[in-house]
Amino acid sequence: MAKRNVTVRMKADHEYEAVNPQGNVVQIDMYDPAEKKAQSPMDMILSALGSCASVDAVLMMKKKRKTVLDFIVEVEGERNEGVPAFYTDIHMKFILISPDAKDEEFAKVVALSVEKYCSVASSLKANITFSSEVRTV
Repeated sequence: MAKRNVTVRMKADHEYEAVNPQGNVVQIDMYDPAEKKAQSPMDMILSALGSCASVDAVLMMKKKRKTVLDFIVEVEGERNEGVPAFYTDIHMKFILISPDAKDEEFAKVVALSVEKYCSVASSLKANITFSSEVRTV
């Protein structure tokens, strides 16, 4: 099984930074929309899902020798009213700008991408076992 990891460190009360082993940094904050400087963790779930599905869909369209001028995914999540406010529904709108692609073939590619190849979508559907350990220093 392949393992991945990131380290998340607090920068301020509502600000965090996530870093992977290669040194790539993502800024995260929990501010209200008016003060927001970065995505929240729940925004990042939508971003991860949209980008994961995008990569596979674009590669498959190019493999079909279709011209990809632009590609956009609008991802919207509906959250539970209580705590925790997890996503109950997620809707993705895929937009392909291409002079030679057809809706039918694009729909098949998107379905394959989301339902079969996207690791993020599979993770959101999975029964994940969570574990934790704690220590104070």
